[in-house]
Amino acid sequence: MEHFYLPFEKREGFSYSHEGIEQLTEYEKYQLSFHPERPRHLDYLTLFDNAEACLENNHFGSCVIQTHRALLRNGSDCWPVMLIGQQSSPTSDFSLMRKLMKNMQQVEQWNQGMPTPAAFQKAIDAIALAEKEKRIIITIIDTAGADPTEASEAGGIAWKIGRCMQALAESSVPTISVIINRGCSGGAIALTGCDAVLAMEYSTYLVISPEACSSILFRTREKANMAAEISQITSKEALKNHIIDELIVEPEGPAHRFPEAAMQSFKTAVVKWTKKLGAIAPEELFQARMRRWEKIGQWDSITEREIACFEKPVSCFIPKPDTNCFIKRHKGCTDKNGKSVIDPVLYKKLLSDNFVCETCGHRYTRLTAHDYIDLIIDKGSFKEHAETRCIIDRDILQFPRYAEKIKEAQLKTGAPTSFITGDGMINGEDVVFCATNFNFLGGSFCMSTGEKIWQACKIAIKRKTPMIIQASGGGARMHEGCSSMVSLPKIHVALSSVEKAGLPVITIITDPTLGGVAIGFGSRGIRIFEHNAGNIGFSGKRVIEQYTGKTTSKDFQTTTWLRQQGFADKTGLPGTIKNDISAIITQSRSKTASRFCCMNHSKTNHEHS
Repeated sequence: MEHFYLPFEKREGFSYSHEGIEQLTEYEKYQLSFHPERPRHLDYLTLFDNAEACLENNHFGSCVIQTHRALLRNGSDCWPVMLIGQQSSPTSDFSLMRKLMKNMQQVEQWNQGMPTPAAFQKAIDAIALAEKEKRIIITIIDTAGADPTEASEAGGIAWKIGRCMQALAESSVPTISVIINRGCSGGAIALTGCDAVLAMEYSTYLVISPEACSSILFRTREKANMAAEISQITSKEALKNHIIDELIVEPEGPAHRFPEAAMQSFKTAVVKWTKKLGAIAPEELFQARMRRWEKIGQWDSITEREIACFEKPVSCFIPKPDTNCFIKRHKGCTDKNGKSVIDPVLYKKLLSDNFVCETCGHRYTRLTAHDYIDLIIDKGSFKEHAETRCIIDRDILQFPRYAEKIKEAQLKTGAPTSFITGDGMINGEDVVFCATNFNFLGGSFCMSTGEKIWQACKIAIKRKTPMIIQASGGGARMHEGCSSMVSLPKIHVALSSVEKAGLPVITIITDPTLGGVAIGFGSRGIRIFEHNAGNIGFSGKRVIEQYTGKTTSKDFQTTTWLRQQGFADKTGLPGTIKNDISAIITQSRSKTASRFCCMNHSKTNHEHS
């Protein structure tokens, strides 16, 4: 049988022993985690009985997520399960793989193992089917990340990933996730928001690839090993950072050389957790899930005296000029013919275009959290939550210059972190309001944001008030490694608890809302897309163009484009969104009252009968 060997496997004296693997560099351990001969989901399928494929279709990339009904047996115990497995390649047989990859149709269909919207939709459907058939859900994670193409953005990949996390957060049956190989970025987090997360000993769990991290951090991909060391991507480090529940030992050595022992170890762990979670009463399951996710994340605290050293309201709103109706045009403006445009801009027109140049699409400004508070919340009614005010970011990885960047951002924005929560009023209606400062490290999603949303949700439920969130920012913050990304399912659980309490969640999508922010709170509740906003989706425009080698279409990832794709039903200007939110709250209250009346009427009829 033909085998594939990584460079370090060819080194004289290399050993597959645990000691030998520990001597590898962090980047070599990363390479090991997606060795082409490591067992895939379909190999692990042999551990289950009566495995039957379901929900199969021919949509592009759908095969990257496989779904099977099956039975998990252990002696006299037997559990019906739904397996949702990421199959990153057709097979772990290297000889067969080489033959299959000569077929370009096969190569295209498998899409380099990256899930597409069709694949995530299959997972969503499988979760619903598992609930209907009362099957414990087991997700198998093996992915380099979600598909970064314009076609996937047009298919709503951000909202599909968000829906996967929401479906797992609200599942009426227990859920278990096992990272078997590489679990990277949004492709992984879509299906790891479970009641228990396990990882094979030589797997990796990461928010960004070492090459991409190196490119951002050092302006070169050549320092990928240093990036891997900094980011703490191995499953052992995931256990140390409390983002997985158990490390599944590969007892005889790496699974690609000792598959039987590794797979048996997998089964032993899955049986243990299936038995444990299966014993939880259905009516207690969501509360158990809440207790599990409440513990996720790490953060520090700051004193009021320390906050006073930098706190100040910062505004980026462009005010109406005092002397005339025009403002100076931005530099470098050109029309569609490439001709330079220098004439001033009518302020009223710029305001109605949400500070976007109608000639070239340049955005003049991005509003701050304080700007949105001033525009949306009744004057003088906002009061920051004491429970979240002093929470700040923790540098758990000792990431280069992260601590310095936090201090710089605090001075620049006048805020302790990128996220603020508080109580306020909208047209006299009490609400919990959350806002993002994009100019604080790009509003990237981090552990402190996860905890602040968690606390804000608890407050909204306690006070029985609607939850309003202004979304802005990029991906999960790489400075915190995978720990930042793992707080995404945490906020999905928290937001689901608000909706379960019968309270509306309203999200304002602003420019930009990408990556972790988009698949997190940006995918939840009743969404209002800001007029003329851009950069809304999962993968950013630059990433997509670099990956595909093609220029994206006109208006790509703007509110206009999203409306054309069917994803932006409600839109509004920052100055009018307040009334839009007020109308939604009124409508929601009417629906709740109507539902309550129907329930009482039904109860009365039942008592009389």
